[in-house]
Amino acid sequence: MAAPLYTTASGLLFHAGKILILTVGLPARGKTHISRALERYLRWMGVKTQVVSLGDYRRKTLGGAKKLPPDYFTLGEKSPETMALRKMVSDGCEKLIEDFFGAGGQVVIYDANNGSRTTRQALAEKYDKQGIHVIILESVCDNKEIIETNIRNVKISSPDYRGWDPDKAVEDYYERIRDREKSYETVEETTWPFIRIINVGEKIMVNNIRGYLQSRIVFFLMNIHNRPRMIYFARSGQSLIEHSYKADSDLSPAGWEYSERLKEFVVERRAKSLEQNGFDPNDRRLVIWTSTRRRAHHTAWPFLTPTHSTSIPQQLPLVTSHLTIPPQSAIARNVLTTDEAGELTETKVTTGSSLKIKVIEKTQMCEINPGVWDGLTPDQARKFYPEEWARFVKDPYAFRAPRAESYHDLSVRLEPILIELEREKEDLLIIGHSSVIRCLLAYLIGLPASEIPAIEIARGDLLEVVPTSYGVHSQAFHFWDGPGRRGEGIDGDGDQEEVGLSRRDETNFYENYAEDTKGKKRMNAVDLGFLSPRMQEGSEEALADGT
Repeated sequence: MAAPLYTTASGLLFHAGKILILTVGLPARGKTHISRALERYLRWMGVKTQVVSLGDYRRKTLGGAKKLPPDYFTLGEKSPETMALRKMVSDGCEKLIEDFFGAGGQVVIYDANNGSRTTRQALAEKYDKQGIHVIILESVCDNKEIIETNIRNVKISSPDYRGWDPDKAVEDYYERIRDREKSYETVEETTWPFIRIINVGEKIMVNNIRGYLQSRIVFFLMNIHNRPRMIYFARSGQSLIEHSYKADSDLSPAGWEYSERLKEFVVERRAKSLEQNGFDPNDRRLVIWTSTRRRAHHTAWPFLTPTHSTSIPQQLPLVTSHLTIPPQSAIARNVLTTDEAGELTETKVTTGSSLKIKVIEKTQMCEINPGVWDGLTPDQARKFYPEEWARFVKDPYAFRAPRAESYHDLSVRLEPILIELEREKEDLLIIGHSSVIRCLLAYLIGLPASEIPAIEIARGDLLEVVPTSYGVHSQAFHFWDGPGRRGEGIDGDGDQEEVGLSRRDETNFYENYAEDTKGKKRMNAVDLGFLSPRMQEGSEEALADGT
């Protein structure tokens, strides 16, 4: 979707052929979480990928656990009816696999227990004869806390246990696990390449992994976890010079007001969400990522100050010439890290305030470069660059203006950030530019590349994304109506406009393409809920069509 730099006639990338990944593991070992996360990443890379879940197919075909014969999940002799039902489900999943490969798919992740050595050997041999590479992915978990959390947060909320008492559902599922343990055979055969993940990322073992794509799969699996967390997205505050990419300008007075309001709203909203899920907000740290642009990392400064005042003079930093002095409570240091390409990257880490906060500035998160279109209005770009404009309108994602970046270029630049996003275990707030937020949201939610430039990220909206085993829960909240929300706030003479006037910053249209064109896609609560498997409901503050 985003990262590949070429395409092939067959649609198969990286000279890797077709790959079938067979998951192996007892129930509640994180197989579904691993499968969905890997599917999301491979699709982002442009690889046509699909998860075929035996459990989902069985529930869709036969219904929940109450509708199944009593011996469906037990060991021992089974009735002819049960045997026929189990064969119908397994045959249906295999047909889905074959249909996807026949339609040009490259990777299928078969999410099932596959605990019998005989069963997975038969599956592997069947598809190996069809020229499909088989990888066995085993998830082993001996951490009782992880198993208990997975059962309570994921399994008992499935259709199998709809209407059950939670404690009785947990006991029933443990009984199912105990039955499976009696017949489970761990992966010891070395006939096929295999990957063994212990405690969902604590340790990983690999055998006979070959080629670029298979290695990328292992690299990704080395960075995932299933610890509950929340991810927030918010745009940076309004800057003094909104229309220029080259001018690294500071926040305007309205921008500093915005940053204070953002802090108050995030702290309040996060505490509410954590308490609803049984966590103490004082026991968890909030990590904030920003770009190295002033308007981005200065928006995070209020999080590092202990004051709760909203008066502007107290929040404006001291400025001497071009040097901005940070708050006294903030302590910054530069850290050298090595990215996946082996290159050193300098990251600024700042800690401070009475809250458990860490702010990290990342150079890869700077906004998209508009090139020669910097500072031009759409009419000027159309007039001076008619041929380029026609190509831009035809494909806003892949088009690259002269000396600029395309959204494809930006997506490739952000790939190391995606890996860090998967690896981060703390709650995360990303204060960024709209172009960057579009790409990160598209990755998490699973939007196609063509829709990335058309996602409108309004200043004054906080997006909350909660990763789960089956996708993401997403909500959008509105907290700011001041200058800068729709580009209003500073006129051509530098004077403040009346709050409430809707005036777009047309000279920054390359960054704000979605806001300045018709047919835009608003990332409001309705859209997010539609794109997510399940959406948290009941919030009166959730956006509805931008209001």
